[in-house]
Amino acid sequence: MANRYRITLTETERQMLTTLTRSSKTNAPKFVHARVLLLCDAGEHADNPPWKVADVASALGVSARTVEHVKARFVEEGIESALGRKPYSGQRDITFDGAFEARLTALACSVPPAGRARWTVRLLADQLVELQIVPKVSIMTVQRSLKKTNCILT
Repeated sequence: MANRYRITLTETERQMLTTLTRSSKTNAPKFVHARVLLLCDAGEHADNPPWKVADVASALGVSARTVEHVKARFVEEGIESALGRKPYSGQRDITFDGAFEARLTALACSVPPAGRARWTVRLLADQLVELQIVPKVSIMTVQRSLKKTNCILT
C-alpha cells in the first residue's frame, strides 16, 4: 500500500509532541496520537527515519487504519485536529416518548396476526411501521421498550 500522507514536523511541533508524551497529565488517546506523529515524522528534525504504518500500529497497539487517520488529519487539518478525537457527526436515533410505548404495549397485547400464535418483536416492529405509528424502528428499540414496561411476549 502506498504511503498517502507524509508527516514533516517542524522543530516546535516536534518539541511540543515530545513534551506531551513525557507529561503524566496527557490522556491516553492524545498520547498515542502524539507518538504516531513522532514515529512517522520524515522531516529534517527527525532523530530516526520514519517508521512504516504497520510497525507504528504494532508498537502502539492500535490499528493501521488509526495511524492512517491520524496522519491524514495532521496533513489536512493540522496538529490540533490530529491530537484530538474527531467529534461524532452522525445523527441521533429518534427517541420515542410515552405515546409510542403505550401504542406498542397496546399492539403487543392485541390479538396476533392471522396464522400466528403470538407476536414476535420483529412482527411488532413491522406492524408499527405499517400502521404508520413511526417512520422506522429497529427490533432492538421495540425489545427495549417492551422490557422497560415488563411486557412479555408469550
